[in-house]
Amino acid sequence: MDGLVLPEGPVQVIEIGPGTGVLTQYLMTKPQVALTLFEIDRESVAYLKEQFPSLASKIVEGDFLQMDLQKVVPGDFHIIGNFPYNISSQIFFKVLEHRQQAKQIVCMLQKEVADRIAEKEGSKTYGILSVLLQAYYHIDYLFKVPPGVFFPPPKVMSAVIRLTRNNRVTLGCDEALFKKVVKQSFQNRRKTLRNALKPLNLKATILALPLMDKRAEQLSVEQFISLTQLIEQG
Repeated sequence: MDGLVLPEGPVQVIEIGPGTGVLTQYLMTKPQVALTLFEIDRESVAYLKEQFPSLASKIVEGDFLQMDLQKVVPGDFHIIGNFPYNISSQIFFKVLEHRQQAKQIVCMLQKEVADRIAEKEGSKTYGILSVLLQAYYHIDYLFKVPPGVFFPPPKVMSAVIRLTRNNRVTLGCDEALFKKVVKQSFQNRRKTLRNALKPLNLKATILALPLMDKRAEQLSVEQFISLTQLIEQG
């Protein structure tokens, strides 16, 4: 929770999966926070409404991944939560859809996913989420969480990370094409980009670039942006 850096003045905070309200009770002590809770479990929703009656109208029952966030939480917001490990990647793709509104995300998730998000180029852990999230967010790897602090203890290590929206308004290229290039590159990460990107039917001038001799994990975020710009220009 200490990882959440709140600006002065009123701020909207979304908590994903509050469960029994362990984080919720702390967030409620922050007078500037307008809190909205997303909880899919019906029993947890009933418990939260009983324990925090003042928040009853701000508890949204349902699947966060299916929610229209602009309708439920209009304007800018921050996100906090212990993300369910089985859908954490999907949550981040949802965040990317709302990157102009989602100014900060502080979350606990499986260590392997946290490693992947925070990793830089040159590592085998570096992947699609690394590039897409780092294009729009600064990533801070805050700390690791051992299984023993939970009951019952999970079989995996956890970690807490913070994503803070950077100042990039646009990538300077077609963002849908950027996403397509990144995904296609890493789907065949053992191949050179020249071979991995064959399904995109790139022009010979692009395929001849020295950059195309590299593999996806060797390219920085900025190099992926530059490559997309070159592809777009033809």
